[in-house]
Amino acid sequence: MEPLIPTKTLKRVSPKALLTKSPLLQSTFKCQRFFFNSHLHALPNRRIPSLKIDSKLKTSQDNKKKPITQKIILSEGAPPLSEDVAGNEETSAKSQNSSSPMPVLRFFKKIPRRFLALLSNLPLAIGEMFSIAALMALGTVIDQGEAPDFYFQKYPEDNPLLGFFTWRWVLGLGFDHMFSSPVFLGMLVLLAASLMACTYTTQIPLVKVARRWSFLHSVEAIRKQEYADSLPRASVQDLGIILMGAGYEVFLKGPCLYAFKGLAGRFAPIGVHLAMLLIMAGGTLSAAGSYRGSVTVPQGLNFIVGDVLRPNGFLSTPMSSFNTEVHINRFYMDYYDSGEVSQFHTDLSLFDLDGKEVLRKTISVNDPLRYGGVTIYQTDWSISALQIRKDDEGPFNLAVAPLKLNGDKKLFGTFLPVADSDSPNVKGISMLARDLQSIVLYDQEGKFAGVRRPNSKLPIEIDGIKIVIEDAIGSSGLDLKTDPGVPIVYAGFGALMLTTCISYLSHSQIWALQDGTTVVVGGKTNRAKVEFPEEMNRLLDRVPEIVDSSL
Repeated sequence: MEPLIPTKTLKRVSPKALLTKSPLLQSTFKCQRFFFNSHLHALPNRRIPSLKIDSKLKTSQDNKKKPITQKIILSEGAPPLSEDVAGNEETSAKSQNSSSPMPVLRFFKKIPRRFLALLSNLPLAIGEMFSIAALMALGTVIDQGEAPDFYFQKYPEDNPLLGFFTWRWVLGLGFDHMFSSPVFLGMLVLLAASLMACTYTTQIPLVKVARRWSFLHSVEAIRKQEYADSLPRASVQDLGIILMGAGYEVFLKGPCLYAFKGLAGRFAPIGVHLAMLLIMAGGTLSAAGSYRGSVTVPQGLNFIVGDVLRPNGFLSTPMSSFNTEVHINRFYMDYYDSGEVSQFHTDLSLFDLDGKEVLRKTISVNDPLRYGGVTIYQTDWSISALQIRKDDEGPFNLAVAPLKLNGDKKLFGTFLPVADSDSPNVKGISMLARDLQSIVLYDQEGKFAGVRRPNSKLPIEIDGIKIVIEDAIGSSGLDLKTDPGVPIVYAGFGALMLTTCISYLSHSQIWALQDGTTVVVGGKTNRAKVEFPEEMNRLLDRVPEIVDSSL
């Protein structure tokens, strides 16, 4: 077989010539049986129809002829190639549509290289991330959103924390609203600038280099690769077919072959940077563009969403749903067998400006209501009033007040006067409640009189007064908020997980040169340093050996 001579000009490789000249289809040879269905790229860039070829292979291990149906698709070829003077061809694939760069890239081109190098410095980026983490930790230690008097008392100047930290630090630097403070947002902007500078100066050039189609025209250059081997009595076209079956993209130019796979792994770092930018943008929008508010509403009353919500930052923008009216239809609680409160629920109805009910839902802890960008959470509860009958008169509503207790237990109390309420020493019946299940009653002397359940209709007589507890009216504690950054943060974390997984894909490159009847093969990879030689050995073992057909 005559050796293939390298050429300096690109020639069109027709499907017929490429397939019929291959020793794989002409000679009797030794090989292992293989299957593939991939893409073979022929140069130059012209659209070539797909062919389906039925061929019969004969192996040394099995003398029986077994037909193998092979579908070879010759797709559009490579862009124009350029060679260097030394003879080792370094070819760059330029885009066929040489459109103008993106506006962001044009912006970075105007920035001095020295400044970009400073921004993309890895120690600087690590320092920025540690600074942001420290500010976030400080934001969890310092109570957020409290009134100035709270910080005056907690961080007084006459007794500074750590000898220097007073309320002036908290209020002056905005640490009372840490995640929308200028210091925190400034660190986020600096980290975002570092990520974009790193992407522009490092990651994008790496991708451009990875996309270059390199044809090496000397045996010495191929043997300098991380992996190198030679196949006597073999064909570079047969090697290309084997590589296609292993998932490689294969390009041929005369006696030279270039193949690669795993290019997506080179794009992954750019995706990771973009995902981090999305997370930071969403977090900033949540901190500086949201509304928050809390309200405690008795059962049966209403409130307007916009009256409760307050803006969190300079990016906060009101929405049309702020005009929605919320009605508390019912508030009730679930209890453990021990009598402790296990869950509390609120039946809510939402009405538009025309008084039409647009949504109704019963919410509970960890099961909020969402409408028009506003989320309503069930967070707390209390008792607003006791409804009683006195000597078969009424019912009357007695206002209930919370009483202070040590610990997190709740206690509510009210008072029913039985004498002249204008008297300075007015006496009456006291009623205490820990929840909506039962009411404890005490007489005018403060002695225990009995326990009654609301709605039991069971009267109790105290100091000659007959009392019936009709109902205990609960109040629902609700937190309302808008958070426009949540979808962006979720999208950023999803992209971060995906691109992180993609980044583990190895970008493998293989070069081959037909040197007479010998094929010299070399290759390298950026990750799987141990697996790559093993994969190459398996693939080269499958390349058929060409023997004289007369034997």
